[in-house]
Amino acid sequence: MKNEYYKSPKTLLNKGTGFLSGYTHSLNPYTGCTFGCSYCYVRQLPVSTFRKEAWGTWVDIKNQAADILRKELRRAKSKGKVTIFMSSSTDPYQPAEYKEEVTRSLLEVMVEDPPDFLFLQTRSPLVRRDIDLLLRLEDRVRVSMTVETDREDIRKHFKHFTPEAPPIQARLQTLQLLKEAGVPTQATIAPMLPSSEHFADKLWPLVNRVCIDDYFMGDGSGGRRTRSLKIGALYESLGLEEWYHPTAYKAVYERFLHVFPKEQLYVSKEGFEP
Repeated sequence: MKNEYYKSPKTLLNKGTGFLSGYTHSLNPYTGCTFGCSYCYVRQLPVSTFRKEAWGTWVDIKNQAADILRKELRRAKSKGKVTIFMSSSTDPYQPAEYKEEVTRSLLEVMVEDPPDFLFLQTRSPLVRRDIDLLLRLEDRVRVSMTVETDREDIRKHFKHFTPEAPPIQARLQTLQLLKEAGVPTQATIAPMLPSSEHFADKLWPLVNRVCIDDYFMGDGSGGRRTRSLKIGALYESLGLEEWYHPTAYKAVYERFLHVFPKEQLYVSKEGFEP
């Protein structure tokens, strides 16, 4: 049972900083995330550590989000270029989104008054519901689907890593639907889990580009936050130590170079840039 709370925030748009310094703003339709990935760096942030409930067991739903964004977006655009990363500390397609439609309401606002660019990061097939709105944003949007691996056996081994995350095949099918509809797509292999030699071939017909990221580059602290979560011990218990190393991503990158042109492959932060 997940705990859902309704909150009334004063603001929605946050200044893009750190890993997201390439964006003018980040936007989180929810606080918390019931996918509950145990390697998530947000576990180490105040938004999580100040809560009494365990990460993954709660989500805050933001009331009147569309009205707030409409005003803030108008104000931000009056000052210059606006690029938005959605989302930096939650998945915009929480299970709660099925009924709450907070993210959809925000997309409707952005269709009415488009930002210069919207990067939409998710691991949920629910994003397919909003293809109609995404198409209206044309080349001002990119949907980035997290696909950590193509091996379902690995996903199951790491099930306690991603206890509520959607199956890999459902995510791949969603990328196919997005690509066929004409929505700009990206597969984000983050954090990179052990994968097969055929991973690149599976993604080739589904996406315009690929970003590879790992625990060391992508957690915002050079891997320190992830190490504190004892992720390395799990790799050791499975005999996969070679995959938990700062240079492990290079082997996957080389595999992908055999299938994707170099200009369609990105590593860590550069793959999230506008």
